[in-house]
Amino acid sequence: MRVSRGLLLAVGIPAFFILTGISTLADTSPSPGSSASGATALPGDPQKGATLYAQNCTQCHGASMEGGIGAVLNPIEKLPGVSNPLDPAFLIEVITNGRTDGNRKMPAKGGNTALTEQDVRDLAAYIIQQNRTQIGGALSPGELAKRTILWVSVAIIAMGFITYLLATYNMRWIARRAAARRK
Repeated sequence: MRVSRGLLLAVGIPAFFILTGISTLADTSPSPGSSASGATALPGDPQKGATLYAQNCTQCHGASMEGGIGAVLNPIEKLPGVSNPLDPAFLIEVITNGRTDGNRKMPAKGGNTALTEQDVRDLAAYIIQQNRTQIGGALSPGELAKRTILWVSVAIIAMGFITYLLATYNMRWIARRAAARRK
């Protein structure tokens, strides 16, 4: 029995570390959609957009884009009838002309008519950039799948080990009962 337990530990523990390592490497590798070459160019300067956002948008959309009176902008709210809410043309159009969505109404240029066309482009660039970094946002589907695979694998290995320990204990208990009956 000791050889089996040792074999299980010799295989189970390295398997756990290998799966953890693979998951860590997979999480740090860039996903195809987030590479600089595969991403669309920003319509403006996100650093200027950050300043403009702080001055004009935080009252409704929150300092961290968490929403409030206005929509959540990071991760950006999925809108009915909009296939890609991070499309630069869509964002520029919404910021420029405003939007009415149910009982929420965003005024044109957030109510600041002094915003120029370049300011609007900078704001759109800032919103897109913040959603690409997803600080505090949801996991991408690929990252979620990788983590799910890791933890399901860990759970299966742990359940196998616990089953082995219970079976070993049960066999010892049966042997002790049989020995006690023979006496």
